[in-house]
Amino acid sequence: MTTTDVRQPGALERALVILGVLIAALWVIEIVDSIAFEDGLERHGIRPRAWSGLDGVVWAPFLHGTFGHLISNTVPLLILGGLVMTSGAVRWLQVTAIVALVGGLLTWLFGFSGDSVHIGASGVIFGYIGYLLASAFFERSFRAVVLAVIVGVIYGGGLIVGFLP
Repeated sequence: MTTTDVRQPGALERALVILGVLIAALWVIEIVDSIAFEDGLERHGIRPRAWSGLDGVVWAPFLHGTFGHLISNTVPLLILGGLVMTSGAVRWLQVTAIVALVGGLLTWLFGFSGDSVHIGASGVIFGYIGYLLASAFFERSFRAVVLAVIVGVIYGGGLIVGFLP
């Protein structure tokens, strides 16, 4: 696996710009949705097991129900996206596309149907977590293990605390 060498001139800056553009796009979409569409874009999310909702697999990661929802996705996207980006920009793009597509299709297949519409970047966030943990297992490199431990402490600890009474 090729990693981004942060000692290479401009590598870290390019990675941060790519992530920044993604996050900025999410915010612009939510602002435009709120102002111009009165939050109407959410209907383009994933509608499980409805053929009309299958295109939501593409749109769902870019749509958020509220600004609070977007805020709760922004920080993990920056942190975890940045950690995945240490594997290189091309690998980050591959991981992002695969987890968004697979997560979206699984949501379409198994998500709660009824009148629900599934939106948000949470699937991508959990896909990043899975990628970082799997990288430690398969690569067995110092970098991958350290990243997995960081992810485990930050996000695994939060899950454990969330289950405590």
